[in-house]
Amino acid sequence: MSGDAALEAGWRRTRVTPSLAEVYRSVPVAHTHWLRKILAFAGPGYLVAVGYMDPGNWATDLAGGSQFGYTLLSVILMSNLMAVLLQGLASKLGIVTGRDLAQACRDHYSKPVSFALWVLCEIAIAACDLAEVIGTAIALNLLFGIPLPWGVAITALDVLLVLYLQNKGFRWLEALVISLVAVVGVCFLFEIVISRPELAGILGGFVPSSEIVRNPEMLYIAIGILGATVMPHNLYLHSSIVQTRKYEQTTDGKREAVRYAFIDSTIALSFALFINAAILIVAAATFHRTGNTQVAEIQDAYQLLTPLLGVGGASVVFALALLASGQNSTLTGTLAGQIVMEGFLNIRLRPWLRRLITRAIAIVPAAITAILYGESGTARLLVLSQVILSLQLSFAVFPLVLFTSDPAKMGAFTNPRWLKVLAYTVAALIASLNAWLLIQTARGWLA
Repeated sequence: MSGDAALEAGWRRTRVTPSLAEVYRSVPVAHTHWLRKILAFAGPGYLVAVGYMDPGNWATDLAGGSQFGYTLLSVILMSNLMAVLLQGLASKLGIVTGRDLAQACRDHYSKPVSFALWVLCEIAIAACDLAEVIGTAIALNLLFGIPLPWGVAITALDVLLVLYLQNKGFRWLEALVISLVAVVGVCFLFEIVISRPELAGILGGFVPSSEIVRNPEMLYIAIGILGATVMPHNLYLHSSIVQTRKYEQTTDGKREAVRYAFIDSTIALSFALFINAAILIVAAATFHRTGNTQVAEIQDAYQLLTPLLGVGGASVVFALALLASGQNSTLTGTLAGQIVMEGFLNIRLRPWLRRLITRAIAIVPAAITAILYGESGTARLLVLSQVILSLQLSFAVFPLVLFTSDPAKMGAFTNPRWLKVLAYTVAALIASLNAWLLIQTARGWLA
């Protein structure tokens, strides 16, 4: 039995329809020089990294920085390292098996279990989309004075941009995403320079503190940061979009593709680490240092940045980065929703219809909250959406680790023992933190 045939024997179905069939294996990578190969494989990692710097991150990082200074930088670092590991496993699953994570779940679990996983994933995508809707609406309000309810409605129109870029080719979509990531990065480099943070405080913040677990309020924000950083739908997304590369369908070809995909995602996630840390550092240096410890709302941060820093344009740059971040995240949300629905249910919808369905699910609660509760309500909804994401994470992580550790499914690419132990440790840590959060939240309700 050949290697490919042996791998197919580990699944219920021997053949599957490729993820995102319209762009499957559409990007050539047949270069001999290693640098050109890195550039050919570069792209999917940035689409994934976008989810690690979306408006939901802004809410949790601002709250963490203003309330607790630099302390939660260690959580951002730990979350990013987890992300590097898990996204590497997701890309390996897609490249080696030719299945995205949703298809793999459908091929492995019974129909009821697979359906339940799909529902949980859709909840996570809706929570993520909710954060993007609110973040974009807030940015439009700050920059142009557009009321929040109208800003929420305008976000539905981004489906047109997604459709246009998909028709132009996958590289165009990747180019736009990378450009917007660069905009966010430059904006926060500017904010860091003018906020003049304490270097000793930053270095100390990257050292884990037991207070994070002992303080329920700090733990709540920490779990929110974890949920905003390691996002469940990104695992489904990455396992699919790595298949846009036209690598050789041999053991050596797949091994090379796995290696370059890991390099791509690690570099991209390093940018995400910088931006997440920058948001928290700016909040700590600007708000916590001046006693404004309750700045958890993006609007408050916008209003206070320029007067506290004494630099004109600081607030505008902040809002511009928020708009770029929100729009970037909506692009990848479309792809993730399409991949999840097709993979779990084997239902193919037109991208514009799938986008409108996802947007509608997110717009309704966002619009109601914006109309009834205004700015404070949208801020609380942002943080809550990230906690919901974190609670869904284990239902994507455990199957991913299980599949990539199974020799019948992965053959020569099976996780070695050290990686298997590390991956299951990360999965158990995520599940434990979420359980602890639920206990602390329940105690708060009963108190």
